Amino acid sequence: MTINDTPPNVRRIETSREDAYAFEVVGHITAADVENLYGLLEGAYEVHDKIDLLVIIHDYEGFDWQAAFKEQTILGKTHALKHIRKYAVAGGPGWMGTTIALFRPFFTMEMEYFPYEKVEEAWKWLGAKPASPPA
Repeated sequence: MTINDTPPNVRRIETSREDAYAFEVVGHITAADVENLYGLLEGAYEVHDKIDLLVIIHDYEGFDWQAAFKEQTILGKTHALKHIRKYAVAGGPGWMGTTIALFRPFFTMEMEYFPYEKVEEAWKWLGAKPASPPA
């Protein structure tokens, strides 16, 4: 990456458990970011039938709503439902917590929302933590 390159808006965070996945989402989320996230999750499903997932959102600047309704995104969401045991979101706009509370009864996976200031509680709920950097 050069100094002029912009880092991706979706970045994977290594965790303390092989079957726990975490992602940091920053800024404005585009269709390419959503496809990248679902691509990374598809790789996880190849290795683990069931995973736990934490998405940490900060400095949120919006979302390309057309990305939510693209065929690839809908397929990714549908496939994810089969593989996610626990799903936590930390941060993002306030409506995310309301949305998770609204949809929680309709899914078999456990779902929780945490304000960004309580990201440590989200990690504990998931039963994982960020992996230590290599020595």
